Amino acid sequence: MNYLTHRLSLCPALSILSVLVFAVLPARGDFLWFKSQEKAKITAPSQLVTGQAPAVINKAAYDKLTSQNISIVVSLSRQRLLVKAGDETAIDSPVSSGKKARPTPTGTFPILQKDPDHHSNVYGNFVDSHGRVVRGGVSALIDSAPSGSHFEGAPMTWFMRLTWEGVGMHVGILPGYAASHGCIRLPSEVAHDLYAKVNVGTVVRVEN
Repeated sequence: MNYLTHRLSLCPALSILSVLVFAVLPARGDFLWFKSQEKAKITAPSQLVTGQAPAVINKAAYDKLTSQNISIVVSLSRQRLLVKAGDETAIDSPVSSGKKARPTPTGTFPILQKDPDHHSNVYGNFVDSHGRVVRGGVSALIDSAPSGSHFEGAPMTWFMRLTWEGVGMHVGILPGYAASHGCIRLPSEVAHDLYAKVNVGTVVRVEN
């Protein structure tokens, strides 16, 4: 009898506990679902070009490019690069130029330097002795390295320098709008193919 009374006295407590558990579980489930949706929204860099036509390389015209007939124009308002061999379009590609705070300069620029494995001496990450990022997206000019770390410049593969102040064309993420610190970011295949056809002295025209 005492045993039965004890079991019955536990029922209300167990009922309350069950309600609390099942009230929490959906919330936890919703939270996990929300986090999974957040992760699903992360887009690979190669897919970040939005609202623009993808790059087109006309191989027939590309193969005709020479130092005498090549014409390179970057339109900041259209965020496009146009490379021509005479009157034929060889490359038509999206770009990402300098954002409002650090705009890409306009004008006519001869290529001053070519470096296939260039790294920024201003923007990059602080990394430890094993190469692990301690603090990312830093400026060597204004940020201080945490103890035990050192500055590692951001890669600017297939770099074609336009100014000695650091502006050039190179591989970079293209979010569909002007987002760089002044450089002209290009899709990887476009940067590679353009790099192969230009020389130091090749003129690039940057216009609004």
